[in-house]
Amino acid sequence: MKNAAQILKSKPEQTVHSVTPSTSVFDAVKLMAEKNIGALLVMEDARIVGIITERDYARKIVLMGRSSKETPVHDIMTSPVMYVHPNQTNEECMALMTGNRLRHLPVMDGDKLLGLISIGDLVKDIISEQKFIIQQLEKYIAGDRS
Repeated sequence: MKNAAQILKSKPEQTVHSVTPSTSVFDAVKLMAEKNIGALLVMEDARIVGIITERDYARKIVLMGRSSKETPVHDIMTSPVMYVHPNQTNEECMALMTGNRLRHLPVMDGDKLLGLISIGDLVKDIISEQKFIIQQLEKYIAGDRS
């Protein structure tokens, strides 16, 4: 079973994109679209102060009739941000995400941001792990003890 640090290392793209609290929601959503991502960390003086997601945009801008060009990220971001430590297992991360209806989790080592894992990263890892177990069981059943 992999931990959060190992899952981060297996990601082909490890860049974490961020905005400041004063960034307009429009610019944040534009950046998410350009990078094909669903969330941005909101950073202030190298520390995480929030997270903005597509869900925040849909629920707090679109459904409330607000202007994304005039609304700063600070007004709709989710804060405080839940996070995991590098040694937490994929199962612990998945439990935290499903229990709190989250799709993104920063991985923090003390005050240092190591990266961001998504529900997709976890699902991919769990499927890979299950495929390996199935292959091993198939070999065992077939009598291949190597």
